[in-house]
Amino acid sequence: MTNPKADSSRPAEYDGDLAALRGDCARMVPHWAVPERAAARPVPPSLIHGVRVPARSARLLDAMSDYGD
Repeated sequence: MTNPKADSSRPAEYDGDLAALRGDCARMVPHWAVPERAAARPVPPSLIHGVRVPARSARLLDAMSDYGD
């Protein structure tokens, strides 16, 4: 990273610009492993169980036009 003096107990503050961030990412590319391509398969609804949505959250989402309409 651009800020080598960062304390590991707290997040580092980035003091560079977008070009510096892109350079940091480009240098990290060789360290990232690419997983084998896995085919995404839909999960049948019968296998989805145990999910509970609190009524308060459901009412909140229902009141939002993006979700409730």
